[in-house]
Amino acid sequence: MIYKVEFLITNKEGIRDPEGETVKKFIVDKVTNKVEDVRAGKYIVVNVNVSNKEDAEKIAKLLLEKTRLYNPVIHKVEVRVKETENCHN
Repeated sequence: MIYKVEFLITNKEGIRDPEGETVKKFIVDKVTNKVEDVRAGKYIVVNVNVSNKEDAEKIAKLLLEKTRLYNPVIHKVEVRVKETENCHN
């Protein structure tokens, strides 16, 4: 079975986000003044071929522990695991 593992990496609250500030100032604020804050980050997707969702979650955890996908001092990570029919979803 193919599982899509999504990593959403953003700066932790209280950590300045210059990219988000720039998007807000030069794009969002030109459309509306109702948006209070914009945060930017990274979106990484991997497709894993495993037998169940728990194994996909284990691989996601291993990738976060063993790689430099993010800096745990300044970033927070949200991980989403979804079953998919093929690796292009």
